[in-house]
Amino acid sequence: DAKHLVPNKMRDFFCTINLDQEEVFRTQVVEKSLSPYFGEEFYFEIPRTFQWLSFYIYDKSVLQKDLRIGKVSIKKEDLCNYTGKENWFMLQPVDSNSEVQGKVHLELKLNELITDNGSVCQQLVVHIKECHGLPLINGQNCDPYATVSLVGPSRNDQKKTKVKKKTSNPQFNETFYFEVTRSSSYTKKSQFQVEEEDIEKLEVRVDLWNNGNLVQDIFLGEIKVPVKVLRNDSFQAWYLLQPRENGNKSSKTDDLGSLRLNICYTEDCVLPSEYYTSLRNLLLKSSDVQPISASAAYILSEVCRDKYDAVLPLVRLLLHHHKLVPFVAAVAELDLKDTQEANTVFRGNSLATRCVDEMMKIVGKHYLKVTLKPVIDEICESPKPCEIDPIKLREGDNVEINMENLRYYVDKVFREIVRSSISCPTLMCDVFYSLRHLAAKRFPNDPHVQYSAVSSFVFLRFFAVAVVSPHTFHLRPHHPDAQTSRTLTLISKAIQTLGSWGSLTKSKLSSFKETFMCEFFKTFQEEKFTESVKKFLDDVSSTESKEPSGLSEPVHLKEGEMYKRAQGRTRIGKKNFKKRWFCLTSREFTYHKQQDKEPIFTIPIKNILAVEKLDESSFNKKNMFQVLHGEKPLYIQANNCVEASEWIEALCRVTRCNQKRLSFYHPSAFLNGNWLCCKATIENTVGCARCTAGVPADTQIEIDGDRETERIYSLFTINMSKLQKLEEACGSIAVYQGPRKEPDDYSNFTIEDSVATFHTLKQIIDIVEKLSESHEKYRKKRSSSAKYGSE
Repeated sequence: DAKHLVPNKMRDFFCTINLDQEEVFRTQVVEKSLSPYFGEEFYFEIPRTFQWLSFYIYDKSVLQKDLRIGKVSIKKEDLCNYTGKENWFMLQPVDSNSEVQGKVHLELKLNELITDNGSVCQQLVVHIKECHGLPLINGQNCDPYATVSLVGPSRNDQKKTKVKKKTSNPQFNETFYFEVTRSSSYTKKSQFQVEEEDIEKLEVRVDLWNNGNLVQDIFLGEIKVPVKVLRNDSFQAWYLLQPRENGNKSSKTDDLGSLRLNICYTEDCVLPSEYYTSLRNLLLKSSDVQPISASAAYILSEVCRDKYDAVLPLVRLLLHHHKLVPFVAAVAELDLKDTQEANTVFRGNSLATRCVDEMMKIVGKHYLKVTLKPVIDEICESPKPCEIDPIKLREGDNVEINMENLRYYVDKVFREIVRSSISCPTLMCDVFYSLRHLAAKRFPNDPHVQYSAVSSFVFLRFFAVAVVSPHTFHLRPHHPDAQTSRTLTLISKAIQTLGSWGSLTKSKLSSFKETFMCEFFKTFQEEKFTESVKKFLDDVSSTESKEPSGLSEPVHLKEGEMYKRAQGRTRIGKKNFKKRWFCLTSREFTYHKQQDKEPIFTIPIKNILAVEKLDESSFNKKNMFQVLHGEKPLYIQANNCVEASEWIEALCRVTRCNQKRLSFYHPSAFLNGNWLCCKATIENTVGCARCTAGVPADTQIEIDGDRETERIYSLFTINMSKLQKLEEACGSIAVYQGPRKEPDDYSNFTIEDSVATFHTLKQIIDIVEKLSESHEKYRKKRSSSAKYGSE
């Protein structure tokens, strides 16, 4: 959220998230507010290098261009200082001299020249090769050129490259020569040496500009290299473009307002797979360790201050290697040992419950979409008043009509849920089956506990949470407005209560603190609800196959607006790009003139042969990819790099099992009678580049096992002191045999078998220390090979 924004009158605001100058996400517009609450979460993988993560506050305008009020920009190197916690940031003015992105490739060299009269001079050679990743200007590729200057106290020699049209990756390949020092005679110096004071004061400056033609040129960034670093050496490097020295400073000292952000940023240096073999194997055998509290995976959750930090990479790693179900069963059994009453089964935030929560978020993503998205869309797009709390009713509200509206929505959501068992992923069913039988074994005299063990997850922690926060589960693009959020909250409460019917022995009405909810639920006292829930829980906790039949509805995977290259020709004979609405389901890939219109073009998923990136040089457009099928390739331009990466991943995942997938493709387009990449003149010739390798090992979700193992290694490294002290505690218990008499920081840790736990801890510490040595070797190697100015 933001507060105290200017101008000091009620306006409509929205916020964007940018990687350098590329917008990757945008919030919804908050109307008529000076302190707008956005309440939105965005999670994304960063598909390219960047310098700044920026947040811009805009004043929405209907007739004119949206006005940028201010920004918060955080350098990549500083993100770790803010991660994992909320911070208020003061908005800074938006200065065009500070809005830069991209990099430039230079080769610099000092030459010693002898003139015709025998004197010597020092010559600087600047070879500007190319730039990469320059920003879009007004949504289009820029027309860049560069100025190259040799700057000193009393000189400013400047030269200029040619303008390159419509490209963000210009190839300049131009060389410029500058005289560094005045001529001197060999009779005075037997060996030429540049004078120190001259070298200290000279620098090479390269400025990038967008050619404005009839309007003012736009500054794109600059780099400065002191001549002293060259000496008599020659080298080349990529330099990240920087803002002007006064680019982040402004004469304005006005308070533009502030923005509250919660940023979680992780960056991992992933080594080759063989480095992780020992740690990976130790983690994967956790479910076989007796007792489970002595396993590496359990110890990881114990030493991390926040269990969630450990759960996410752990669940993904175990999912990737098909080891999650036995591990969840083992930690759930330990959890049940400490549960004294059947009606509190799996209600806490233990390792078992958090693992199941995370598993459902990962595996159940498509299940939620096919089950809830249509009804959630109806509630959000055509909301009916549903407030039944007498205190919150507004003047003119009819509580009986509101109750009927709420009942209609609750019935519809409940009906969709209890009919969805056939779509429940097999992995979720396997986990629910284990939990059900473990709970029944722990409380054999309670006939309802087998149902409450499952409903506490599938209703309370899955469906009810998705209903109240649809944007978090990607069921809606943005956080709902206040009235819709209230409606979803009431529906969520009702679903939690209906889902527990038949599971617990006490009356549901007594669980409500609000009397108005008790009145509402008196209309639900029907046997059919109890039976529907019972049948649904039986179905989703069965090990029988739940594969949908061929007649089932296709799963909606992704949709959004992008640009596609026209398949035909326009009247003037030129190919063009048109804005279209794209939709991907488990059955087909389509595009439409507008959202909710009939598809103009349809490609069955089974007909897709490959999905690959398209070189920018094909059409001088960024963020392009191609869908290869039976006809001509479909060329598509996404709105930003994150969106392009997500579409490619989604299309690759849904087509991974297609039998006719190509092995080779053309990375560029076929234009003017030849392929731009390989110059072949036959349009249907075999591709010149190998297709992106690989069907993922986990066919349901894409998981990088090595990256998850690296994340776990990082967590062990951060908590190494805890591991060592826990090892000492286990050693003491094993030696002295008996309980610890004095409480310490580790009295809350579960140590069932001190010998087994000590053995695992020793293995963890040894493996982590060896991995640390490998990381240190890599850092030293990288540091020694880095050149001045390189990224």
